[in-house]
Amino acid sequence: MASADFKRPGFDVVPLTRDTLQDRVFENITELILDGSLVPGEMVTVQSLASAFGVSPMPVREALRRLMAANALTVVSGRSIGIPKLSRERLTDLRNVRFEIEAIAAAWAAERRTEADIEVCAKQFEKLDAANAEGNVKAYLRANYAFHFAIYRAAGSDNLLKIIENLWLQISPFFNMLHGSGNYSTANTHHKEMLEALRGRDADAIRRAVRADIDAAYHVLEGLL
Repeated sequence: MASADFKRPGFDVVPLTRDTLQDRVFENITELILDGSLVPGEMVTVQSLASAFGVSPMPVREALRRLMAANALTVVSGRSIGIPKLSRERLTDLRNVRFEIEAIAAAWAAERRTEADIEVCAKQFEKLDAANAEGNVKAYLRANYAFHFAIYRAAGSDNLLKIIENLWLQISPFFNMLHGSGNYSTANTHHKEMLEALRGRDADAIRRAVRADIDAAYHVLEGLL
């Protein structure tokens, strides 16, 4: 059987370098953390992730090293990796930093957003509402991540987005613990306020709504630690 000719006109293939593969694995594991797929108490291994992604263990190890350096993951026991425990001091520090950084990003988004940004946020808000009504935690957490980051991307700052992503890598796995507290309904009230402020280009209102959302989750988590 003849092999495919990847050099023919119109069929350009960019060789996958080691760095590119490592970045993709890193992004995939990051997504698992941010959208609530990897929860506190759950453990993974290099081999299980390598098998899931269809890659060798090397890029997985490199990605895990980067995430451990960012305090998003830690060695739990032996070869098992998991979410680091959350202390009250670390929770408070994350709350205080998020209170400032995410409020800035949201305010910028209100000033710079496009109609396309509004459409994306509105669709994710509908998913948040539906997931909360159905009690679907995983769907809620995915939509929560997508909703917030659609706003933060609208701020138009890659540097600010990277800072927020690092903060969420540390705190978002614990959003699973908010289920059953009524926080998801409270959060959706703030999400609606954020969406309306984004529509109205109201930087002050969206700043208040983001901070109220962060504060509400903080107080619930503080009581659970």
